Amino acid sequence: MTILVTGATGKVGRHVVHELLRAGHSVRALSRFPASAKLPAGVEVVAGDLSNPDTLIPALQGVTGLHLITTGAGYVPLTTGEEIIRIAEAAGVRRVSILWDGKKGTVEEAVESSHLEWTQLQPVDYMSNVMNWRESIRTEGVVRDLFGASLNASIHERDIGRVAAAVLSEDIHAGQMYTLTGPEALTVPEKVQILSRFIGKDIKFIQLTEEQERKRMAELGVDKGVIDYVINWYMNPPIEAYTVNQTVEQITGRPARTFAEWVEEHARYFK
Repeated sequence: MTILVTGATGKVGRHVVHELLRAGHSVRALSRFPASAKLPAGVEVVAGDLSNPDTLIPALQGVTGLHLITTGAGYVPLTTGEEIIRIAEAAGVRRVSILWDGKKGTVEEAVESSHLEWTQLQPVDYMSNVMNWRESIRTEGVVRDLFGASLNASIHERDIGRVAAAVLSEDIHAGQMYTLTGPEALTVPEKVQILSRFIGKDIKFIQLTEEQERKRMAELGVDKGVIDYVINWYMNPPIEAYTVNQTVEQITGRPARTFAEWVEEHARYFK
């Protein structure tokens, strides 16, 4: 199969690309900035923008599998889902994996109404979100976060990549919505303790107020609607967010990686 990966240079997309290559597929990667994509040899990088669906027409030529993200620049939900799916169907795409961003949008609505073999992947939280703490850990030995008591079963992005590659390679996942978790549910202070152990540095946790968290996210350039959604989600998480499941192992045959494994791989960024 030739598979087009959208969001290919993102924190999940790079792993999807890697796992598809390992599975022996021909991989094409969509990027708004192909010259700076820095993807593995053998990947065909093509220009395109999901916010401008007509740019997908040449990118989808000869493609039978498609990995779709549902947000555009700034993590703002796409409004072009209907056009994207129409173009994919016309191009002869048969199988699609959709990386869910937490709420149903135009991409999900369009693909569910299509004739495509679709599978929705719904990770409850990414382990890599703790990268937001790296500067304060390096410079101050501190983590500031609003969601100290929030419990979640975050997943390693590599495991999402493994699942995406599996559902695009096999014909048994059509019409499924898979909630993806890691093997444990942790609070923010518990994650801080694990980080402390691996980087050999005592890290202090400071609880932020909601006002302080909103200001911090706004200074990072996050859209107000996204800020509202993220804060509400973490302060009132659905039961799925902290209920560990075995979906990763059931689909890939290997257990999901722990947060400690993620930290061991990324400890250098926090030192």
